[in-house]
Amino acid sequence: MKNIFIILSFSVMYACSTHPVANNTITDSTTNQNTISMQNEQFEINKPEEFWKEKLSPEQYAIIRMKGTERPFTGKFENHWEPGVYLCAACGNELFQSDTKFDAGCGWPSFYEALDKTKITEKIDKTFGMTRIEIMCAKCGGHLGHVFNDGPQDKTGLRYCVNSVSLDFRKKDTIATK
Repeated sequence: MKNIFIILSFSVMYACSTHPVANNTITDSTTNQNTISMQNEQFEINKPEEFWKEKLSPEQYAIIRMKGTERPFTGKFENHWEPGVYLCAACGNELFQSDTKFDAGCGWPSFYEALDKTKITEKIDKTFGMTRIEIMCAKCGGHLGHVFNDGPQDKTGLRYCVNSVSLDFRKKDTIATK
């Protein structure tokens, strides 16, 4: 049983570590911890951690605020294919259109394009001895997941690998037309 856990843990880390995206707009943040305080970063929504602990479920807080990762193939949006918009679960910022979602087979919802590049912030993540590109909600700083360059090559070539816990969803028929 212990060997299966070790193999599964390695597989998860590998699935989320391959092919980091090179982007000259990324800021470097070096750390060896998975729990990173966001108090020094400025976002449109800057609330104390006590606010987020009350607003979010314990699982959401661990992933969105403490930069955790949900187990693969367990998230509510991994096999979700309704038309609509995926939002930040913490602040409601619109992040991804459902028509950019694809099955990457990695165990997490994957998108080849953000709704608007200004809605996502990217940052170098050097946790767990790996270098990856973390993606965060640009409005509240909530951790979403990571972006890799192994997405559909006929589209953007990107794979935004996102924790379901970091997302909320609004059906297409409830989207207000502008």
